[in-house]
Amino acid sequence: YSLLFVLQKSIRPVWAARGLHKSAVEVLNHPAPEDTVTASYGKFISKVKPQHLSSMVLHRSKRMVLDSIGVGLIGSTTDVFELALQHCQHMYAPDDISSVYGRRGTRLSPTLAAFVNGVATHSMDFDDTWHPATHPSGAVLPAVLALSDMMPNNSKPRGLDLLLAFNVGIEIQGRLMRFSNEAHNIPKRFHPPSVVGTMGSAAACARLLSLDHSRCSHALAIAASLSGAPMANAATQSKPLHIGNASRLGLEAALLASRGLEASPLVLDAVAGVAGFSAFYEDYLPQPLESPNSDGHMFLLEEQDMGFKRFPAHLGMHWVADAAASVHKLLVGLGPGTVSPAQVQDILLRVPKSKYINRPFPDSEHEARHSFQFNACSALLDGEVTVQSFTPAAIMRPDLIALLSRVRVEHPQDNPANFNRMYGEVQVTLVGGDILKGRCDTFYGHWRNPLTNESLRKKFRNNAGTVLPSEQVERLIDVVEELDRLDDCRALLSLLQ
Repeated sequence: YSLLFVLQKSIRPVWAARGLHKSAVEVLNHPAPEDTVTASYGKFISKVKPQHLSSMVLHRSKRMVLDSIGVGLIGSTTDVFELALQHCQHMYAPDDISSVYGRRGTRLSPTLAAFVNGVATHSMDFDDTWHPATHPSGAVLPAVLALSDMMPNNSKPRGLDLLLAFNVGIEIQGRLMRFSNEAHNIPKRFHPPSVVGTMGSAAACARLLSLDHSRCSHALAIAASLSGAPMANAATQSKPLHIGNASRLGLEAALLASRGLEASPLVLDAVAGVAGFSAFYEDYLPQPLESPNSDGHMFLLEEQDMGFKRFPAHLGMHWVADAAASVHKLLVGLGPGTVSPAQVQDILLRVPKSKYINRPFPDSEHEARHSFQFNACSALLDGEVTVQSFTPAAIMRPDLIALLSRVRVEHPQDNPANFNRMYGEVQVTLVGGDILKGRCDTFYGHWRNPLTNESLRKKFRNNAGTVLPSEQVERLIDVVEELDRLDDCRALLSLLQ
């Protein structure tokens, strides 16, 4: 107290000389009351219990865990993952603690494992997507898995505790994005997982560490200082780093908070003249998060399911791909069983206006994953878009390039850049003048039209099977399905390599 008094006394002439209001200084020096928005989030994280997870939330979150592991495993075969792994192995001292997706015998420190596994999860843009727009699982799951690896063998978290931490991380992301109208639209300024994902990772790890409500709040505030990545790096090899950093830095924030490091007690509150979370969303209007009671807690995942991708590309691509696939069927029915550019005079796409996914001639797999034009033309030629659609050979096909040269794009007023309200329309004019149309309002895999368990497991088998033997893949499916009934999570951790 005496030290704080001396500091306040010494700075008083400074703020007076600079014309600063005393109240602005007090905001920085005085602890937050217990009824702040930030404190309410800390209390929720510390007080929520496994019994607050409904059967619906458990079912949906286990599907998310399975899908996220699958896309992480296939992501461990990519160039960007290899670069991230080599960087960590060469630049940091060995630390044999936490496992790396798909790499038997390779372990890193918990924070670096969270980083590379997060990179793997997003390296092909194959991970789940929610609304408002973010990739929630990839920012959280690698962190809680790495932290679980860090814990002694005789005190590994139960599977149910791991699922609780995971759901806390998902919930925090969803709540923060719902306090902004801007967040409901396809982003323009920064990549949301690099912000809310970092906060979600911190929340999940704070819950798994059983931090008290004050340290949970500090973990969120520390994470806010480690957040943010510009949209200019979308469609490049650096975009997967956003998810890797969210996972890693959220874990670091929770570990720093566990040691007693403090940060702003008002980071989630609206404080005039002092930007907290509003630094990311200017129209951010925070509301407190109620702590669970005897009646339970209604998780957002209960109200809205998750979107799972059938092929590895930006979510917006799934509308135009499905619309184009329906036109492909019509074209095949008119001709010799295949589609040729010689049949096509003009291709019109009616899609939302979003500059970073409007790429007429992509020249890399990362640009192709973010191109309305590429995904529509791939589906027109092949009837679908798959993992193989983004190989160098597929991208450079003469037939595909010929179709790309005939694409025009329109942005109808009734087609907003919003994953909950947008549609994709493909209109193909044939050489003879006939016009074929396809439209998709809700693709298969969207939260309004979710993948069946059979489809989700098929995707997982295809992805995980690229690096694991089939017996291990099937065992992973069983372990995730029974995760909430496992006494500890070692069975899951042992199967990821």
